[in-house]
Amino acid sequence: MARKAAHPYGPSTVTVKGRDIRLRTLGFVLLAGLAIWFIAANTESVTIRLWIPTVTLPLWSVLTVTILVGMALGLLAARRSSRR
Repeated sequence: MARKAAHPYGPSTVTVKGRDIRLRTLGFVLLAGLAIWFIAANTESVTIRLWIPTVTLPLWSVLTVTILVGMALGLLAARRSSRR
């Protein structure tokens, strides 16, 4: 099977205070900051129906679990696609 050829140049970077930072890292930090701000701003309790039981939880805990599950699924999908 043919392997993907590497680009002759490195990943896109931006220089911040004399250090090269990858744009992907910068985007990740920005999105993580926005997610933390969104979670911190939503602290009221919500009622969630889980098929049969109904639970009341703080919204920040529901959002935290949701983002962690999404990150885990994203990592699994990325790992599977990199093996192909």
